[in-house]
Formats: sequence, C-alpha cells, structure tokens
Amino acid sequence: MIKGSTRLYMALAATALLAFNLTACGGKQESNNEANAPGRNLLESIKSNGEITVGTEGTYAPFTFHDKEGKLTGFDVQVAEEVAKRLGVKAKFVETQWDGMLAGLDAGRFDMVANEVTIRDDRKEKYDFSDPYIVSKAVLIVQESNTDIKKLADLKGKKSGQSLTSDLGDIAKANGAEIVQIEGFNQAIDLLTSGRIDATINDKLSFLDLKKQRPDVPIKVVDETDNASQSGLLFRKDNAELVSAVNKAIADMKADGTYLNISNTYFGEDVSK
Repeated sequence: MIKGSTRLYMALAATALLAFNLTACGGKQESNNEANAPGRNLLESIKSNGEITVGTEGTYAPFTFHDKEGKLTGFDVQVAEEVAKRLGVKAKFVETQWDGMLAGLDAGRFDMVANEVTIRDDRKEKYDFSDPYIVSKAVLIVQESNTDIKKLADLKGKKSGQSLTSDLGDIAKANGAEIVQIEGFNQAIDLLTSGRIDATINDKLSFLDLKKQRPDVPIKVVDETDNASQSGLLFRKDNAELVSAVNKAIADMKADGTYLNISNTYFGEDVSK
C-alpha cells in the first residue's frame, strides 16, 4: 500500500516529468520549424540550414559519377557545388536512380536535381527549371559489329536499354523498340557489349566521354536525333526565389569563366551552346 505522502510525492514527480518532456519536445519542434518557419521561402530555409540538398545519380559519367577513389564528381556535381558556393551554402548530394529522381524531388528528399535533366514542356507543367546550362543530342549506340541497325527507325522490334521515365526511353519507344529497363548509362553499355540488348539511345556527351576513357570498348554511334536538347537544374514549383538565385549563379559562372573551366575539364569545349 502506498501511503498518502508518498502518493503525493509521486504525483508531483510525474507532473514535473511530464512538464519536462513537453518542454523538450516543444524545443525540438521549434528547432525543426526554425528552418521551415511559416512565411520563409525555400531559398531562405536553405541559407538558414547552410546547405542545399541535390538529387543526382552518381552513375552517369561524365555528369555525375564516382572517381577511382570513390569520390562523387562530374560535370553536374561541380556545377551544383559552384551554384551552392555562390548561394553561400554547401551542396549535400543525395544519390538515387533516375527513375526515382522526380519522385524524390516531389517528396522533398532534395531541393534541386542536377543530372542533365532535359527541359521538356510536359515537365515544365509540374516543375521549374533553371536557365539551360547543357546543350546536347541523343545518339543511337550499337555494338561495333552490328550491321542491322543503321538508323533510329531500325529499332522497331529490337531491344533497347533505357531508363523507363527518361526522354531517351521515349525516343526508343517512339521508334518501336522493346524497352529493357536499365539503372543507368554504365549498365546499358555492359548489356550492349555482352549482347543482351541490341542498342541504347543515350547522351552524345556521355558516349564521347566513354570512348575517351575506354577507347577499345566495341560500340559505335550509327544515328542521332535531329534536334539538340537543352538541360537545366530542376526544382519543385513555387520556389521562384531559389530558381532566380540559381540562374544568377549560373550567369555569373559563365561571365567569370568558371563554367567554361568546368566544361573544358569534362568535354574540352563549352557545352552550353
């Protein structure tokens, strides 16, 4: 049996403990809300947090990949790091497969996507893009010994390795190809050289980089799209302040030569034109 004085003591102690917990929880909530306070836009939250989270594949050389030491690097990675620097924050990269990239942006896993995302009208209905910073064409790649596929129309009924939601996959589908889902450029090339797919449509700059790194890989380009595509950094809608700040950073990078230095490192030329 609990005596009256003891019962009173325990009740007071429980009340004090409850008050402490409520205070602690309230303090934590206040801290979380600090970065997302009502009325604070995403740019202000990013600056308050000191970092911008960036979605990228990490398997798409030379745009985003891991070097021999395992460090994430590439053209898009360096551009994003330079943009972050000019915003006064650090870039925190979140690696994910392309097919989950847009869903990750929707879910708020990152603030921006840097992964050579083609600017398309259907994407612009749901997302905002920065000003274009890459211009490139899509090319049709086959095994060096392949003489059956000479143009995009020859893909009809052939197996083409593509990410399901990319515009490159859309080009393959439009030309009648049977799509074999891949996780990235490297896997597509592996499947192609091992004969498990007939072709892949991919970025011309990625192909040129691969041939520079691995000149003996037995593949060739047999066709390319007529029109060059423009790529931009990708954002959720209604973050005009962030998009405007990023556009200024890109413009300043181009004006002071930083963009050209990064572009020359990976492509030997200015790939913004």
